[in-house]
Amino acid sequence: MDEALKKQDAELMQLVTFSIGDEEFGVDILKVQEIIRMMEITKVPRAPEFVEGVINLRGKVIPIIDLRRRFGLSARGHDKHTRIIVIEINNMIVGFVVDSVSEVLRIPASTVEPPPPVVSGMESEYISGVGKLEDRLLIMLDLDRLLSHEEKDNLVGV
Repeated sequence: MDEALKKQDAELMQLVTFSIGDEEFGVDILKVQEIIRMMEITKVPRAPEFVEGVINLRGKVIPIIDLRRRFGLSARGHDKHTRIIVIEINNMIVGFVVDSVSEVLRIPASTVEPPPPVVSGMESEYISGVGKLEDRLLIMLDLDRLLSHEEKDNLVGV
């Protein structure tokens, strides 16, 4: 076996996995600061449609993005499983509302494939790959590309 392949096989990716609708997503655990229960979100006038508002997390005001709306899915009421994943993107702290957080997974980097060419819709730019697990597929999100530069600038003003 080629030495580079052995190294890639041995390389483990640590991911936080979460659900939105019927799909399961994964993000690099190093980008995740914390996962919190749903809390009161203050609405912000004239914020982008996918921005739910802001929260005060230990004295820091953090913009909250509803990933369902960001991906063009229908809104869903929050329940006891709804979580906010607090993430750092390009030196900015943002919270993402997800339906539920599943687990922290370690998967070999070799099980992740680039997104198939069929996935060339609007959301494909956020997808860095697809992880093949035994009984399911995991959509890997590239958090740095989840928001455009303009959207990030708008969030700073939120």
